[in-house]
Amino acid sequence: MAGHNIQILSTRPVSAALVKKAARKNMGIDVLSFIETNAIQNIEIQQEIEWASTENAVVVFTSMNAVVAVTEMLDGFVPEWRIYCMGHTTLQLISSYFGEHTIAGTADNAAELAEEIISNEEPDEVIFFCGNKRREELPGKLRTQNIDVTEITVYETTLIHHTVEKNYDGILFFSPSAVESFFTTNKLPVNTTLFAIGDTTAKAIRKYCSNKIVTALQPGKDALLEQAVDYFEVV
Repeated sequence: MAGHNIQILSTRPVSAALVKKAARKNMGIDVLSFIETNAIQNIEIQQEIEWASTENAVVVFTSMNAVVAVTEMLDGFVPEWRIYCMGHTTLQLISSYFGEHTIAGTADNAAELAEEIISNEEPDEVIFFCGNKRREELPGKLRTQNIDVTEITVYETTLIHHTVEKNYDGILFFSPSAVESFFTTNKLPVNTTLFAIGDTTAKAIRKYCSNKIVTALQPGKDALLEQAVDYFEVV
């Protein structure tokens, strides 16, 4: 696409340095968030987290937002948990606060994380810190193995609807919730290439359109933008 100013939309904030790097390659990056996440801060949630902190428990995090919400409530206290989590940013946050020794297993998606828990632990119960729009893959799979899942909802995801007037060459999606929010008010030209942070997000996109989907080769939102930039350099 030499000579064509490539336009990319990221549905989540990305590194300013990468936006500048893309501009040097004749690519414009717009950022427009389609979801908003906020920690739930009330007495009930605080008491549930305090209860969990006294347990020598198997604990699950599938979102960095859940880690941030829980650690803010813990306020420096480090429980004796065996933690299963998604990789990359979620893993980094957990390692930083709880220590690497607390991490019992990781995976790239929720279904694989459930399999990891089942094969390593076979616990009677796990505590799952999640959001109000959590998906069913992990708790559902654990419950089929007669593992009780205590869900503590520690953050809320709100969909933010925007109508996009501009035609983009590529759009980056980082969660199924953002996909749902985007397609509530938007339709796409068939030639727009969509980039998904993982298989779960890619599956969500396929519910709404038949556009080409490129799934991330590496975890992380900045890595997905770099992949998109590389993609448009060679097509």
